[in-house]
Amino acid sequence: MSKHSLAFKLSVVEFCEKGGRSAREVCVHFGVDHATVRKWVASYEAHGAAGLAKKFSHYDAAFKLSVLQRMWEDGLSYRQTAALFDIRNKGSVVDWERRHKTGGIDALSPRRKGRPRSMPEPPISKQPQASHSDEAKSREELLAELNSLRMENAYLKKLEALTRKQPALKKRKSSKR
Repeated sequence: MSKHSLAFKLSVVEFCEKGGRSAREVCVHFGVDHATVRKWVASYEAHGAAGLAKKFSHYDAAFKLSVLQRMWEDGLSYRQTAALFDIRNKGSVVDWERRHKTGGIDALSPRRKGRPRSMPEPPISKQPQASHSDEAKSREELLAELNSLRMENAYLKKLEALTRKQPALKKRKSSKR
């Protein structure tokens, strides 16, 4: 939730503009940082009351690049650029410029949010459908599958035989002399 309501922001901007007061005087009167007052005034002048409302936006790489190009061409500051394009946080523009310098246009594409996965996603294996694909398999593939199934069957039989022997072994071990 925003720390200040829209009505409060509007009253601060109107107090600043109607009285011809500086941002420093207004910040003392309302108890708000002078940089915040300057940001609200610039946003209000550029976009009206909508510039002070809460905004949740996600920007694509093309928009970010156009913002940076406009900033570089016109020699605008980060604060001026943010106010011109209705970007609420000038730090976003700073971050976009830094990422563009290090990684180019690809670095401006939206990033995945949150904590990275600790384990990679399992690969999607294509299990052959037994009913449809048996006709499409060659003789060698069918023989290889048959051999694999025979080995699996033998392994399971051996495992079952060992588990049946194990209770008899446990009885011998548990007896004391």
